[in-house]
Amino acid sequence: MRPKVSIIVPIYNMEMYLSRCLESLLAQTLYNIEIIVINDGSNDLSIKILREFELKDARIKVIDRPNDGVSSARNEGIRIATGEYIGFVDPDDWINPIMYEEMYNNAITENTDIVMCSYIREFGSHSKIKDFNLPNKVRYINEDVKINIMRRLIGPINHEIANPEFLDAWGTVWSKLYRTNLIVENNIKFLDLEKIGTNEDTLFNIEASYYAKSFLFINSPFYHYWRANSTSVTSRFKPKLINQWMYLFGYIEDFLKDKNMNNDYYLALNNRICLNTLGLGLNTITKDNDSSGFEKIRRIRMFLKEKRIKHSFKEFDLSQLPIIWRVFYFCAKNRFATGFYFMLICIEFLRKVIR
Repeated sequence: MRPKVSIIVPIYNMEMYLSRCLESLLAQTLYNIEIIVINDGSNDLSIKILREFELKDARIKVIDRPNDGVSSARNEGIRIATGEYIGFVDPDDWINPIMYEEMYNNAITENTDIVMCSYIREFGSHSKIKDFNLPNKVRYINEDVKINIMRRLIGPINHEIANPEFLDAWGTVWSKLYRTNLIVENNIKFLDLEKIGTNEDTLFNIEASYYAKSFLFINSPFYHYWRANSTSVTSRFKPKLINQWMYLFGYIEDFLKDKNMNNDYYLALNNRICLNTLGLGLNTITKDNDSSGFEKIRRIRMFLKEKRIKHSFKEFDLSQLPIIWRVFYFCAKNRFATGFYFMLICIEFLRKVIR
């Protein structure tokens, strides 16, 4: 019998968290699933743990291979998936027992290409639900999927700019269930992080939502996103990030041109580029970067002067932002590198205190 859902889990050195993740998958009330775990060249005890789980439950399929990155691992999972729908789970996270039954049933009942749920951020000492401030269910069909999902994934426009923290909240793949045919027939794949640096999830979802005929958001926090993992790749300094993001933005722009999208989508991309100076800044000041403060300010000045960023800020509407963010992005827009640097330090401190 064909599985209802294929769950793809890319793994690299996750021995600390792996059992918690896999136990939550095996506890799903939707029994007819396959769990495809790709051990991407781990050099810890991950493969030993996987083999033990593989013996415990035939629904677990272990792929052991040399390291080639998370995007390649997910693409391998897609290639061998046999389920009607595909879901993704990261190995340091876990999910509620009813997650895939609820999402699959909604997908079938409403004949939906993509189903998304909300999630809970787990900090070790406490939990925090990501509040999307939406009704229990929101459904989009046909062109509305592009207008309300794809465009939002590319970037915010108008009043949406006031909440820059929502920039990538819609872009995660682990909060979604995808009709397998949607992905396979349109050859949707994850791009190599060596090329784009980050945001492989968002890019995947931009393409998926372009081709999707229906999208359903369920305002239930089924997914537990672990934020206390200090070894996560998202916490490391990436010296090539500016060049990688320029490639990413160029890729999105080429996609928009190829699909003949209207000006709203280009405006959204410009706004993303401006808002992403926060990410470039936080990457620069991370404690993983052992450069001096002077060198960090020099690096900030360099990327604020980058041609693509300067051009995007010409159309960026600061008036939509709350006062603190307005000051922060005013520094970015006018290339006040020192002020931008000290505000970044304050933002990083507040992120750790308030979270």
